[in-house]
Amino acid sequence: MNSDPKRGKPVRSNMRALALALLICLLAAACYTVPQTGRSAFNIIGPGEEIHLGVSAFDEIKKKEKLSTDTNHIEMVQRVGKRIAESADRDIPNAKWEFVLFENKEPNAFALPGGKVGVYTGILEITKDDAGLAAVMGHEVAHVAARHGAERMSQQLALAGLATGLSIGLSQEDKNTQYLAMIGFGLATTLGAVLPHSRMQESEADRIGLTYMAKAGYPPQEAVAFWQRFREYNQKKGGAPPAFLSTHPTDEKRIADLQKLVPEAEVYYKTSGRQATP
Repeated sequence: MNSDPKRGKPVRSNMRALALALLICLLAAACYTVPQTGRSAFNIIGPGEEIHLGVSAFDEIKKKEKLSTDTNHIEMVQRVGKRIAESADRDIPNAKWEFVLFENKEPNAFALPGGKVGVYTGILEITKDDAGLAAVMGHEVAHVAARHGAERMSQQLALAGLATGLSIGLSQEDKNTQYLAMIGFGLATTLGAVLPHSRMQESEADRIGLTYMAKAGYPPQEAVAFWQRFREYNQKKGGAPPAFLSTHPTDEKRIADLQKLVPEAEVYYKTSGRQATP
């Protein structure tokens, strides 16, 4: 054992430097570039594990949720989903696409890693037609392309690690101090990191999805029209929570952002040569 404090300091400093170097290497190795936007994202979940988790979760959902039997609507979901997926194939080369329509009045849709997309029948009243549904499907496929699910899991794991470190660091403090510190940490990370990051991902999926629907031959302006209808739906239901407490951008922001992106997407639409018809 080294009892010389003068020799102990360099050792501790070297250990800190080594730990910092290892952390930097880990962060660098865990970064990937989101297609279409070029954003550098943090992800410690490997593609294989990500797909396995997505497929397993989707299988469980299909066992629990009621599947729609409406042939026309099922065909529409398949038709639009396949066109959108084709426009995104270069960004998601290993996807095993599956588009399922669930009998659920909630106006919602979701995507899981590996190319698993679920659509609730309730949203079809708002999408109205193929182009409106393409706006939704483009958004969901974009989540898969950007690997948003794995990125969220990585963020949760990183925050859990920080919480554990904080708890250990506070182990000598009284329980009231520990409790208040952990509550403060939870609020700060939720309001300052988790929710803003979720809103950013949703906006990114809107942007990428608009490109996909345009390349698939659907008029990008229809994405704006869909969100305008969705805003009307939300207003009838009493509105949405305050923006800073929401996982999604406000309808107004989404509409405004999409309107700015439509001119660029129109170029993809006009040059796609794939103008879609039902």
